[in-house]
Amino acid sequence: MKISILGCGWLGLPLGKFLVENGHEVKGSTTSEFKLSLLQSVGIQPFLLKFSPAVEGEELAEFLQSEILIICIPPRAGKYGEDYHVQQIQSLIPAIKSSSIQSIIYTSSTSVYPDLNREITEEDEVINSSALIKVEELLKAMNVQTTILRCGGLMGMERIGAKYFAGKHINTGQIPVNYIHQDDVIGIISMILEKGFWGETFNAVSPEHPVREVVFLKNCEEYGFDVPIFEEATEVIPFKIISPQKLVEKTGYQFKYANPLDFTYSFL
Repeated sequence: MKISILGCGWLGLPLGKFLVENGHEVKGSTTSEFKLSLLQSVGIQPFLLKFSPAVEGEELAEFLQSEILIICIPPRAGKYGEDYHVQQIQSLIPAIKSSSIQSIIYTSSTSVYPDLNREITEEDEVINSSALIKVEELLKAMNVQTTILRCGGLMGMERIGAKYFAGKHINTGQIPVNYIHQDDVIGIISMILEKGFWGETFNAVSPEHPVREVVFLKNCEEYGFDVPIFEEATEVIPFKIISPQKLVEKTGYQFKYANPLDFTYSFL
């Protein structure tokens, strides 16, 4: 297949490398001139494209001359505001419509679901004001078959849960985690491409949900982080448990890491 990956960052780059190694022709975008040679070194045809928020880059039309588009750019709502990501995708849509793209995979997030203190499926309510939901709707409104992948907390490589809370006071130790390993996101996307699961919305989260305290203590033991100071919550803290059951039942995908306690990491 000819595949274009918009955003060859933490997820897009190893995804592109995996797809190249499995015989696909891959184009990849980056906002950094420095990374162009890195993409090329792993067999990805590199393109310099920036969104601020309108798309910038003379090679956009060539970049989109593929069968599949995988969108892996983060929304950066905290830095630029909720509408920024929506404007990025809005600027891209006319170019997609005039391209050869037949199918899209959009990496969304389980943050689109409110904390309902129970298990959450794809049928549950979402936060309609979320930039991710607005983008999901924009893409689904096009005449291009689109699959939405709502990913849990992305872990693997240097992303280790306890690293971000080392030595800090936290009262959310008993909240269940909704994590997914980088390897499984890549595996799920590859399976969608190979088997053609289009027009779907899937939660992509490891099936098991240990609580933060258990995960963080294991991380600290293995990697030497300062142990967080776990405090008892003085009030009920809202939570959610994201179910990947639809993904498992519909596609038959078998998680490499079903339990976040088994995640492997690398600082390379």
